Amino acid sequence: MRLFFYLLFLFVILQRLAEMAYAKRNEKLMRKAGAVESGAGHYKWIVLLHIMFFVALLAEVLYFDIGGSSVWWIFLVIFVVAQILRVWALASLGRFWNTKILVLPGADKVEKGPYRWLPHPNYMVVALEIASLPMIFGAWRTALVFTVANALLLLFVRIPAEENALREMKG
Repeated sequence: MRLFFYLLFLFVILQRLAEMAYAKRNEKLMRKAGAVESGAGHYKWIVLLHIMFFVALLAEVLYFDIGGSSVWWIFLVIFVVAQILRVWALASLGRFWNTKILVLPGADKVEKGPYRWLPHPNYMVVALEIASLPMIFGAWRTALVFTVANALLLLFVRIPAEENALREMKG
């Protein structure tokens, strides 16, 4: 189980790095087209939460020398479903996908893919990952603390900031 942890952990870290490069590329394109950033003040907290999540996950798994439980595969299925939804959400937004809140004046709100049914599918993906990834390996402390922290940050800061930016876009 230890090797599986290292491989999955490395996969997710590499995935995040690739997403950051994709977001940076999209940011340059969007800013060149006239996009305006909103909610920049809380962005550092989002980044910190994600960095601390990975540090806590690694620390808990190594410190407590824990492995998966008999139901670890259920959490793995949830994690894989989240990855499929992640790719679908990113592909649906295309150049509009970003880790920052960037609004392009005059652009229509994307309402295809999972955005047809869910207002913030990428945030649901993050919530599913933060809850399921640690639980694959029995790291319930990390799952609990960061699920709550992520929910509070999303519900009270990030989603309201994004909704406000989208409302202002409509003018």
